Amino acid sequence: MRSHCAIYVDVGYLLASAATRVTGTSLRSAVVISYPDLVTRLIAQAETLSGLPALRVHWYDAGTRGSGGPSQEQNAIGMLPRVKLRLGRTSPNGEQKGVDLRIGLDLASHGRGRVVDVIYLVSGDDDLTEAVEEAQSHGVQVVVLAVPDANGRPYAVSSHLIRESDGIVTIDSTIIDETVHVRQRAEEPLPATVPVSVAAGEQQPDAGPVLARPDVPTPADLARPKPRVPALASHHPVMPAAPAPSGPAAGRTLVYSSSSGGDSGYRTGLTAAERDLIDEVCHGVVATWAATATAADRAGLLSEKPYIPSDLDRTLLTDLSARLGVYDINDEARGDLRESFWDAVAEAFPRGHA
Repeated sequence: MRSHCAIYVDVGYLLASAATRVTGTSLRSAVVISYPDLVTRLIAQAETLSGLPALRVHWYDAGTRGSGGPSQEQNAIGMLPRVKLRLGRTSPNGEQKGVDLRIGLDLASHGRGRVVDVIYLVSGDDDLTEAVEEAQSHGVQVVVLAVPDANGRPYAVSSHLIRESDGIVTIDSTIIDETVHVRQRAEEPLPATVPVSVAAGEQQPDAGPVLARPDVPTPADLARPKPRVPALASHHPVMPAAPAPSGPAAGRTLVYSSSSGGDSGYRTGLTAAERDLIDEVCHGVVATWAATATAADRAGLLSEKPYIPSDLDRTLLTDLSARLGVYDINDEARGDLRESFWDAVAEAFPRGHA
């Protein structure tokens, strides 16, 4: 039987890590991706590294329709040559379910069957370590293929997973930089007005190009990074599992803060360095989100305060976890993070405009 390699892609890790490299935050909606080019180039790198032809790419993500059905984008990815779409599901509160389990089961079963000789695992999740060991016990090599951070180091990979794998290499940085791009928002036109003096049917003069609204802050205005705290970040920070949002509203997280009329009191137990780091994460996430948010998005966010949309809440927790180098964020830091988020929003939209 001919030897092959294969690629197992934890899409949540890949997109969050790639978004962080490109935008500075893990907000998936902030980037657009050329998936055909990305998949083709991942296959080429795996074949070059292993010296073996690639059997296929297993693409693990959470289905977003119904009880785990694929979105239009996911369906298109599944149609690509040599791509096997493997979907978990998304719970009503926005949490991914079953994705890690599918990866682990496939690693174990494909290892027992010796389907391939080398597996490149695009993930940083510590929970996959035991499945990696199971595949290895049947003679399969499992190599972590990590997304490089801005300095070229593996981003958000568990040290335990690194230790138990057969090695770690980074995706060629040009693959990420040339296939993952910052999402651009088309300028929103100002409300059209018709001068009273213009008669019906009379051609109006060209008003010229539509300019961006001067009262809407840009990402450069919003992102005022604080000094980094090297002592709080590990060399290989851990990418946390997507946390389940809390609160009575599905898909959102409730937090009371000074900016919403309540006093959470979370800040009192944190060090100045931790508070600065939390503020930096929040300003970065808000700046990235605001760069592509429409007027309706902004109005929707403000109208639902103090509930935080689940995608933004996961991004906040993921980014802070990676910066701190810890797997889980304690309740005190979570509360402060969510309070600081609304403070950053208030600075972004000081007059509450949408």
